[in-house]
Amino acid sequence: MALIEEWGRSGNWLFRWRSFLPIALLFGAIPVVLWAEINMPPSGPLWALFCLAVALSGQWVRALCVGFTPRGTSGRNTKEGQVAESLNSKGMYGHCRHPLYLGNLLMWLGIVFYMGSAWFSVVFLLIFWLYYERIMFVEEQFLRGKFGKAYLDWSDGVPAFLPKITRWTSPGVPFSLRNVIKREYNGFVALFICFAWVDALHGFRAAEFDWASFSAMPFTHIFWPAMAAAALPLFLILRTIKKRTNWLDVEGREYV
Repeated sequence: MALIEEWGRSGNWLFRWRSFLPIALLFGAIPVVLWAEINMPPSGPLWALFCLAVALSGQWVRALCVGFTPRGTSGRNTKEGQVAESLNSKGMYGHCRHPLYLGNLLMWLGIVFYMGSAWFSVVFLLIFWLYYERIMFVEEQFLRGKFGKAYLDWSDGVPAFLPKITRWTSPGVPFSLRNVIKREYNGFVALFICFAWVDALHGFRAAEFDWASFSAMPFTHIFWPAMAAAALPLFLILRTIKKRTNWLDVEGREYV
């Protein structure tokens, strides 16, 4: 099989299963946090806030994408495959061709940093690059085939991943907070649950793997379980609103 077909087949497979990468990351955190050498900066409150800031910057990048994305553009695809009625080339897509994946990287990188292992952070970056390189390849093959010269002209001046600092180009639609909430509440809630999970692993390691000591103080920072506890009812409320009402529907935006 030629390399282009092999990349296409593996990229499509990875695209369909991309939502499960965070689950693999959570399980991967267990041996890293419990047994690897902790050699990142001190795990005090400032480091925790820095890691959270990195993760939230990724959420902000995704919000800028989703909040300004009109219906039917190439900004977001489905698990069944790729769909696009028009090429999304403005807003965040004027800075890089795959800003949603840039947002994913920053969100997960904040969590990985909080694990405390410098070598695992490097390994994660390599895995992320290999994983998403195939996905970006098949997406660009699809867009090139559908939009032809318009895609080539746009991609010629816009980097694939590392954003180009240019003047913001208006997407032509107003920012929709409701659309962001509807599309991003899962990831936002999961972010704090992941941080709480990693912090609990740090607490178990600090308790020297003693269940009694761990149960007495399972977290190193009370902030994480408090935020996770607040995020769970928020998730249930927003999910109910999305499934049972049309309050979050916005005219001219995707209704998925």
